[in-house]
Amino acid sequence: MTKEERTKCHAIIHVATLAAGGVGSGLAQLPGSDTVPITAIQVGMVISLGAVFGMKIEKSVATSIVGGFLSAASGRFISQILVGWIPGLGNIINAGSAVAITEALGWEVAENFAKEAEQNGEEDE
Repeated sequence: MTKEERTKCHAIIHVATLAAGGVGSGLAQLPGSDTVPITAIQVGMVISLGAVFGMKIEKSVATSIVGGFLSAASGRFISQILVGWIPGLGNIINAGSAVAITEALGWEVAENFAKEAEQNGEEDE
């Protein structure tokens, strides 16, 4: 990944992370209510990250990528049910888990896209 690509990825990931954290915090007392907006944020992030590496990622593919990652991080839903309803504490925990998952997803996707772009570049030569 070039320095320019890393800078673009950094901006995309951190904007999405802040948005997901805000949604997670704001909807903490309604378990599961933040799933749709956070997923939409993450899908948009994946599509934008693809563009950094010259890839056109369809919404269905991005949704699949996000879904696969979130299956592995299903503990977020459990923590949301257990403590999400507690004002203050639930908001902090829900925002923190939304931030951590979105950040991890973003960098995982960016690294994979960078490797794929590099491999495709080598094949073209």
